[in-house]
Amino acid sequence: MEKEGKYLYCIVQASDARNFGNIGIGGRGDSVATIGYQDLSAVISDTPTDKYVVSRENMTAHQKVVEKAMAFYGTVLPVRFCNVAGSVEEVRSLLRKRYSELKGLLKDMDGKVELGLKAMWKDLNKVFSELVAENPEIKKNRKETKYYEDKIALGEKVKAALDTKRESEADEIINPLRKISHDYRLNKVIGDRMVVNAAFLIEKTREKEFDSLVNNMAAEYGHTLDLKYVGPTPPYNFVEITLSP
Repeated sequence: MEKEGKYLYCIVQASDARNFGNIGIGGRGDSVATIGYQDLSAVISDTPTDKYVVSRENMTAHQKVVEKAMAFYGTVLPVRFCNVAGSVEEVRSLLRKRYSELKGLLKDMDGKVELGLKAMWKDLNKVFSELVAENPEIKKNRKETKYYEDKIALGEKVKAALDTKRESEADEIINPLRKISHDYRLNKVIGDRMVVNAAFLIEKTREKEFDSLVNNMAAEYGHTLDLKYVGPTPPYNFVEITLSP
């Protein structure tokens, strides 16, 4: 018989037992519930102790539970994907040993939410054309390049110019949002088209102000950039608990 463990989703400040229904990760219909120590609780479900693969289905199941807990409790500390405890006692031990740390983090996150923003260039060919027009050296070398080594050197110059342009445009978007945020994270941009991949931790009371700034940016930069705005979500980029201290 396969050994069973306890899958951890998030930590909340609560002492009452609560059941969120049969929405546990893994598609078995496992019940998601809280288990507590003093005024802290972990949101958990039964699970095989085998590791889950990082897939869209599993990540979505994990996130849905965390977001459901957030909708009920308001403030949550997300646990990193695929943290499985061997028993209820191990979960309680985590809460007991790290009680002060977890209480401090809950206090830090209280009244705050995460908002995510990605910006992508709509037309990369147009961006490259602008680079050539803005950089006489690239324009000149592009016409004169004949040899393989010259092409490599030109490619490096184009990449450097593209990175500079990306950084400049990213700053224009990030700086106004950063000023009204409690904290922010710049995540890795993926592919040549992505300009911004950022997460902002903001006070809930400033959410409308943040929304307004993003809407203004969408109007201002909409002809060149696609903006993807996500949130509010649990503070995945600012707190991520694991079983290890």
